[in-house]
Amino acid sequence: MKSSLKIIIGIVVVLALIGISLTGTYNSMVTKNEEVNAQWAMVESKLQRRFDLIPNLVESVKGIMNQEQEVFGKIADARSKMAGAQTTEDRVAASNELEGALGRLLVVMENYPQLRSAENVTRLMDELAGTENRISVERDRYNAVVSDYNKFIQRFPRNMVAGAMGFDKKPYFEATAGAENAPKVQF
Repeated sequence: MKSSLKIIIGIVVVLALIGISLTGTYNSMVTKNEEVNAQWAMVESKLQRRFDLIPNLVESVKGIMNQEQEVFGKIADARSKMAGAQTTEDRVAASNELEGALGRLLVVMENYPQLRSAENVTRLMDELAGTENRISVERDRYNAVVSDYNKFIQRFPRNMVAGAMGFDKKPYFEATAGAENAPKVQF
C-alpha cells in the first residue's frame, strides 16, 4: 500500500510540475503576444499622424502648384486605401503605397524652389519628415518585438504549446518591392 501511495504522489507531483510549466509557458506567450499588439498600436498611431497631416500638406502644395494632379491623385488613392484597410497586412501595403506617393511628391517639390520657401509647406514638410522618422523607429521596434515573439513560440517545446493554444507567427513590417529605388518624376 505504501508503494502505491508513493507512486500516486509521484504522479501527482509530476503532473503538477507539468501543469505549472505549461501555465508559465502559456502566460509568457500571452505577454509576448500583447507586446506585439502594443507595438503594432504604436506603429498605427504614427501612421494615423501621417494620415492626418497629408491633407494639410496636399492642400498647401495644391494652392501653389496645380500642374501635378497625378501625384495628388495617387496620394489621395493611397490615403483612401489606408483608411479602408482592415488587417495588418492591408495597412502595411497601404502604408507602403502612401510612402511611394509621398516620395514622388517630395521629388516634385524639389523641382519647385518656390514651394520650399512657402512657410506652410515648409512647416508641414518638417512635420511629415518627423512623422516618417517616428514611423521608421516604431516599425523597427515592431519588427524586433515580432522577432522575439516568433522565436519564442517556435522553440521546442513551446512550439507544441503554441500550436495547441493558437499562437501563430506574426508578420514583419517589410518594405515593398522597389522601395530601395528613389522615386522618379519626369516632366
